[in-house]
Amino acid sequence: MQRTVFDADQEAFRSVVREFLAREVVPVFGEWERAGRVPRSFYRRAGELGMTSLQVPEKFGGGGAATFKYNCVMNEEAQHALVNLGGLRVHLDVALPYLLAYASQEQQARWLPPIAAGDCTTSIAMSEPGTGSDLASISTTARRDGDSYVLSGAKTFISGGAQASLVLVIARTSPRQEHDRRAGLSILVVEDGMPGFSRGRTLDKLGLHAQDTTELFFDEVRVPAANLLGAEGAAFGYLLRNLPQERLTIAVGSQAAAAAAIQLTTSYVRERHIFGQPLGSFQNTKFVLAGCSAEAAAGQALVDAAIEAHDHGELTAADAARVKLFTTEMQARVVDRCLQLFGGYGFTRDYPISRLYADARVTRIYGGSSEVMKSIISKDLGL
Repeated sequence: MQRTVFDADQEAFRSVVREFLAREVVPVFGEWERAGRVPRSFYRRAGELGMTSLQVPEKFGGGGAATFKYNCVMNEEAQHALVNLGGLRVHLDVALPYLLAYASQEQQARWLPPIAAGDCTTSIAMSEPGTGSDLASISTTARRDGDSYVLSGAKTFISGGAQASLVLVIARTSPRQEHDRRAGLSILVVEDGMPGFSRGRTLDKLGLHAQDTTELFFDEVRVPAANLLGAEGAAFGYLLRNLPQERLTIAVGSQAAAAAAIQLTTSYVRERHIFGQPLGSFQNTKFVLAGCSAEAAAGQALVDAAIEAHDHGELTAADAARVKLFTTEMQARVVDRCLQLFGGYGFTRDYPISRLYADARVTRIYGGSSEVMKSIISKDLGL
């Protein structure tokens, strides 16, 4: 189906991103996966092309885009190129929006120019070893002491955490209240090199090998009160307002990955011969890919509608949950069926379909699991 969600400027940007990825990422992506992270030089090069400053205000060196669509283009093109960009997606789509929305002018003047230049990356630290998706149970604490907060606790599953210059840490700044477990959470911006801040092991994951995911530890880190983001105790509300965008960006990537798997498999079955004829000539192959194509088309319509709604400030938490639930579950089905058509070759790392399969598994977990999405949707139905 013809897509109408992107305008001419965004499609021109797509061409720039596609050429950049083909030239500077695809040839070295295997090295990134083996290293378990994206080199800092990539962020600086991306910064030179304006890719790290899409929505940063022009006065701080950014592009000042009011739309999220450029971010979506980047996510789609990475999947089209069969690569991932490490912590860049989390930096741009998940962490940076908090600085744009809640940082003071003084904070923005400190942090946004190096972000725009690609010299500074961000990450957000929510998950803890014992909390999972239950953010109200966060136990990392920050007590006020003069003009600082003393931060103590541990975080895990932090994407981009191994390299981030700034980490947005969700911490409890007042005791948990029985009547409102969500109250008392704040966001503190921890800077690289602060005494007591350390990074643990980089987790050895099933997929997303080029995206560093790590443990973070805070041993009485003195964080200046000037690094409090927004109002004290208001973090849970901030998180709820940003979660639809986080879930939308996961949906965009999942949809694009499913489309990439179909394209990759269609090319393979045309060339692969079995029993003296192309694999694509068998009815089963045709029916499998036809079904995948129909599911992906439905996902694309849902994603595009959500992108438009988000740009108009109308994407609700429930609708974001719907689009994430559908696209991530669809991605899993499509990639699995595509891998099956590769036979034994699909189980080897020589073929990109195996990476698409491994990378797909986490999309039904992070940003809120499929079960959490169903819970949100059921509440929207009044159940």
